[in-house]
Amino acid sequence: MASRGTTAAGGAGRRLGERVYEALRRDLAAGVIVPTERLREERLAENYGVSRTPVREALARLQADGLVQRLADGLYPYRPRLRELDQLFELRILLEARGIERLGATGHDRDLVGAELAVWRRLRDDPPAPGPALVAADEQFHTALLAAAGNQALTEALAAVYTRVRPVRTLDLPTPERIAAMTAEHIGIAERVLDGDPDHALRALLAHLDSARTHALARARQALELTKLGRAMRD
Repeated sequence: MASRGTTAAGGAGRRLGERVYEALRRDLAAGVIVPTERLREERLAENYGVSRTPVREALARLQADGLVQRLADGLYPYRPRLRELDQLFELRILLEARGIERLGATGHDRDLVGAELAVWRRLRDDPPAPGPALVAADEQFHTALLAAAGNQALTEALAAVYTRVRPVRTLDLPTPERIAAMTAEHIGIAERVLDGDPDHALRALLAHLDSARTHALARARQALELTKLGRAMRD
């Protein structure tokens, strides 16, 4: 029979492992950890002020989550291939389109949609700078819109998609013109939802998401070409 001290130590160890897992997951998603950098247990343990054991456990969980991948020389942050990135955007479109359909069929949480409309009207008047905060605000808009449809499973699935594409999006800094277009599109979608016009809301949403998909894939292809060019050059 385990002693009280052993049980307490085990509980503390689990809490520490959970803390490291959440911290690593957050840093991977936010792009804090360089995507091309090998995830060395020793360095991560030093960064998070823990031993290697909770780091090892956290990395195993993150690999199961699909956020860490094992290559020939060790573990690395997950980086989608172009085909995978395209598939993740396709999944995002399916999830969000289903949310709009549910809004039209079952009604919606007006408070959630109204709050996001107010946020983006303020951002129209005071445009945000490109970076992680803008990405977070964009994700919050789409997540709230889906949450308003009343299906938690759809919302959780969308959050999982965002986690996998967030590092790519965070590193792509949009121009002021693109930020203005995104803001206007968000406002238009929310207004149509609140006006009880799901058909036009769906068309606006699909156009918005298709534009985001096209842009993300074009930027990813450009980054790959620049990488190839860099490998062909010498100092």
